[in-house]
Amino acid sequence: MTWLKLNKVMFLMLGVLLVVGGLYFLNKTNVSQANPSDPLAAKTEKYLFVWAGDQARKSPDFLTVVNFDEKSADYGKIITTAPLTGPGTTWNEPHHVGLSRDGRVLACGGLLSVLKGQKEVFFFDVSNAGAPKFISSADPPQSAITDEFYALENGGFLVTMMGGAKGHHPGRIAEFSKDLKLVAEYPKTPPDDGFNPHGISVRPEMNLMVTSDFICPSTTLHAVPGDLELRGSVRVWNFKDRTIVRTIKMPGAGGTIDVRLIPGDGKGRGYTAGMGAGQLYLLDTQSGTAKSVFDFNSIAKGGWPQLMRITKDGKRLFVTMNMAGRVVMFDTSNPEQPKVLKVLDLGANSGPHYLALTEDEKRLVVTDYFLNEDEAGKVHAEGDHKIHVAKVTANDLVLDSKFQLDFNRAFASGPARPHGVAFK
Repeated sequence: MTWLKLNKVMFLMLGVLLVVGGLYFLNKTNVSQANPSDPLAAKTEKYLFVWAGDQARKSPDFLTVVNFDEKSADYGKIITTAPLTGPGTTWNEPHHVGLSRDGRVLACGGLLSVLKGQKEVFFFDVSNAGAPKFISSADPPQSAITDEFYALENGGFLVTMMGGAKGHHPGRIAEFSKDLKLVAEYPKTPPDDGFNPHGISVRPEMNLMVTSDFICPSTTLHAVPGDLELRGSVRVWNFKDRTIVRTIKMPGAGGTIDVRLIPGDGKGRGYTAGMGAGQLYLLDTQSGTAKSVFDFNSIAKGGWPQLMRITKDGKRLFVTMNMAGRVVMFDTSNPEQPKVLKVLDLGANSGPHYLALTEDEKRLVVTDYFLNEDEAGKVHAEGDHKIHVAKVTANDLVLDSKFQLDFNRAFASGPARPHGVAFK
């Protein structure tokens, strides 16, 4: 073989190797991007944010960062705490939270800020997760009693404000832009039949949003005589227009505190729970109807089903039962017939309320505190102030014994009340 022919053969072989190598690289890259179970592609949160308040209401309300790295020797230990600064740092009653889509801002709500005439939506810079910094606070003029957050795709948040400016009916949905400025409060003309939104769930691809009415906040205070005015309704919204298109009524529900649309469900269905009635309702957002599909009283009578989380495939639903001290895991593969897979018992007087799933849906975090209005009001659901991590599998929910965090003993200032949590 001549030198020229040899060079041609070597050049051809080199070309083949480059093509094969390139295809292999592209294939590996595409597999890694397409397969969420790939360990290189999976997101593993290493920081747990906890929005909390001093039980004595003397020290400032604060955001705590906890080591959430399971491989760390300091797993479950507090890294740092960022208190509110400026005026109005106490008596806000830290409530729910929401992390922005880019993971840079954590929005936190103050449920009782209005009682002290204080701002009630708080924003922290968590771009450096281990060292959060307080940015600013806001006070929507038409509404109060901050509850749940929904992070908008283009930045900013929708926030359920359960009460009007003085804590009465009606509430609003406040929208904040990506630069944390108030855009508007919706709807322009709210319903006059008990519009006190607490829970929120959105399916942008269907132009669908739902909010659940829970309670008229002012009726929880001693200043307002009489019983609590609990609600039983879900509002169906045109998400883009921010307008209510229909109302789903559940008479006797005793407070529909949360609502979750079923991901991927072609009928746009969802779930809500009646706290007082102890019922799980399947919602038909198109027809505006609801029906009970599970009785929580079969687990514990008067157990107060409250907040809910659902997996991205819509096949697993988690619900806290505050008074029963339990977390229920459902198989919702058939939305019409949810099946109980596990009832996780956290103990007497534990008081689980807030819960959050990690991005990989392998861990569920639960905080044991609902609301104590102390001398101001009628609601006293203290819980035991513990934070739990439960390992999630297809059919089970098991407490992580390595994670032990008790907010009664975690701070030199004394017992604290943990509420909303988020991960990064």
